[in-house]
Amino acid sequence: MGILSTLLTLPVSGPIKGALWVAQKIHESAEAELHDPAAIKRALIDMERRLDAGEIDEETFEAAEAVLLDRLMEAQRRGRAAQP
Repeated sequence: MGILSTLLTLPVSGPIKGALWVAQKIHESAEAELHDPAAIKRALIDMERRLDAGEIDEETFEAAEAVLLDRLMEAQRRGRAAQP
């Protein structure tokens, strides 16, 4: 009965499983980007460039910088925890 039920539900369960797999891969990619020290450093540099160009004010820069530095410290903690 297991094989028969699998075959009968395949038209419905196949696309659902595929969509869940894609969602999981997107989530994994977003998590990796969120905790990638190089990406965070690039964002810090970009914020500093925007401040220097007058695109943002000092208050906006400081708020964004605080968030990015927190993310960077978390990424570094995760990196140390992952090492044997």
